[in-house]
Amino acid sequence: MRLSINQRVAILLHEEIKGTHGKTGLSILRYSEAPIVAVIDRECAGQSVQELTGIKRDVPIVASVAAALKYQPQVLVIGVAPKGGILPEDYWHELKDALLAGMSVVNGLHTPLATIPELKALLKPGQLIWDVRKEPPNLEVASGMARTLSCRRVLTVGTDMAVGKMSASLELHWASRQRSLRSKFLGTGQTGLMLEGDGVPLDAVRVDFAAGAVEQMVMRYGKNYDILHIEGQGSLLHPGSTATLPLIRGSQPTQMILVHRAGQTEVVNHFPIPPLSEVVRLYEMVASAAGTFRSVPVVGIALNTRHLDELAAKEAIAQTEAETGLPCTDVVRFDADKLLDAILQGSVG
Repeated sequence: MRLSINQRVAILLHEEIKGTHGKTGLSILRYSEAPIVAVIDRECAGQSVQELTGIKRDVPIVASVAAALKYQPQVLVIGVAPKGGILPEDYWHELKDALLAGMSVVNGLHTPLATIPELKALLKPGQLIWDVRKEPPNLEVASGMARTLSCRRVLTVGTDMAVGKMSASLELHWASRQRSLRSKFLGTGQTGLMLEGDGVPLDAVRVDFAAGAVEQMVMRYGKNYDILHIEGQGSLLHPGSTATLPLIRGSQPTQMILVHRAGQTEVVNHFPIPPLSEVVRLYEMVASAAGTFRSVPVVGIALNTRHLDELAAKEAIAQTEAETGLPCTDVVRFDADKLLDAILQGSVG
């Protein structure tokens, strides 16, 4: 399943348009091809999506599911990703209102909804609840088979969680398609799966099979595409992240793009972010495992400058290039061509 261009979508984002946990909903606003007919956020009802987020969509913001019904949505997307992935208590009545109104629900949280009797009882023919975070069947331990593929496999890696790895992979994917490359974006988180309809929800996979799930996904597509853009997760620098290493091992990338938020100096609990040149070396060392695997270069930096004005953003990009010796840009703000050029200049094997 995926969010279809034939489905009218409402996004449930209570108090998170301006909050810290609304990444899923904001990404769907920015990237989904589906018609978004309403955003539900009681704190910002009546305000402008574009003024609040910079996303160029003319979508009304309403205070509740009930208020969104006049726009005839067919699907309700839970647009928040709170810590721990647990459904906020005050969302339950909104879900019930949506189901009673005939809407389907897309749920990217860790809390599964499709098996809850109270919600199942509200489903009518044609309605469904899509729990995105479900482990794929028939998984095996990774074997390194992705190294046999001839396609480019570009993995985004980060200095922290939630710095823009999915956005960087999507922008690179679209830039690749504009150059007539056979390109595929492979989602590895709930939002990427909602947008693409295929991939693997990596944080729902048992750790022993995580690299195998990535390998299975990459092998499924690698023979039919020139370039795979693999959505990164987590960070080697984050004490709570377990997703980055399975992505590296399972995909056997040919190139990596490092994603960083301009000016950020530490991750959670005051763990410092080293100089970016050191982070580049770290990722390259881990990817090659001291020569066990082939050398995998970081070929560019995707810098998240959303919080800066344009002049400050350009200065931060220039400074990053000077410090690392690598091409750098904000792929959302200025396009991904510079980084795609660096990817295509590198060898595949």
